[in-house]
Amino acid sequence: MTYCVGIETDQGLVFAADTRTSASFDDVRVYRKMHIFEWPGDRVFVIMSSGNLATTQLTVSKLRRDADDVTASRSLRSFKHLYEVAEYVGDILVASQARVGEEAQQKGVSVQSTLILGGQIAGERPGLYLIYPLGNCISTSPETPYLQIGESKYGKPILDRILRPETSLEDAARCALVSLDSTIRSNLSVGLPIDLALVRVGDLQITQQMRLEGDTPLFAEIHETWSRKLEAAMHSLPPFEWEAPRPPVQDEAKLPPLPPRRVAPKMDIADEQGQQ
Repeated sequence: MTYCVGIETDQGLVFAADTRTSASFDDVRVYRKMHIFEWPGDRVFVIMSSGNLATTQLTVSKLRRDADDVTASRSLRSFKHLYEVAEYVGDILVASQARVGEEAQQKGVSVQSTLILGGQIAGERPGLYLIYPLGNCISTSPETPYLQIGESKYGKPILDRILRPETSLEDAARCALVSLDSTIRSNLSVGLPIDLALVRVGDLQITQQMRLEGDTPLFAEIHETWSRKLEAAMHSLPPFEWEAPRPPVQDEAKLPPLPPRRVAPKMDIADEQGQQ
């Protein structure tokens, strides 16, 4: 019940996550899956989560406690390199799964979680890592400058077609929103609102952050414009040999009306034993 995407470009990082989650098939609620840790001027991290909510909450809580403890030997504030942070977060994730699993194993509840970690430490370039339930991780590459968790298949085509290292940060953010919009359109287990955050190279803090609801004008306009442009592009494709030539679409407003956009109602925070 999740879709999160992180994008790395030459200009910085983009993070986008839905907020729909479920404790059961008839109990669908909202839960924030984007967690921000920042010490402006020194370092900034964003963690997005998919999987068991109890595991996620325990992991995030442990990371915050360590960061606030000046005597902690390992914390988000103690490492000099982002890869070391990814390894540390992976260790905390594994330990949290083991602790939650002691109570949930007999009930047949999966306690696994998968994380996307991204950010920047002073003196380094920003980076993105996908952290698996086993604690191991992979990073982005110039060929694949994005990472996804959750219901990734519906929003992947736009990422593959558009994203390049040289893509501007704002275009990457729009691409992330279209990717989420496509997923929401095709899968009811992913839903609004959407959390969006940008980290520009060198800012060492969150550059821009916003939450997009179903009635947010920007998101509504992106949804409508993307749908219209796609339909107009379909009408402009070459005809089959048995078809008569078709005139180009001059006025997108004359195209058939779009199907209604599904907007989930605003709901409460989910039970921590649910699955994102």
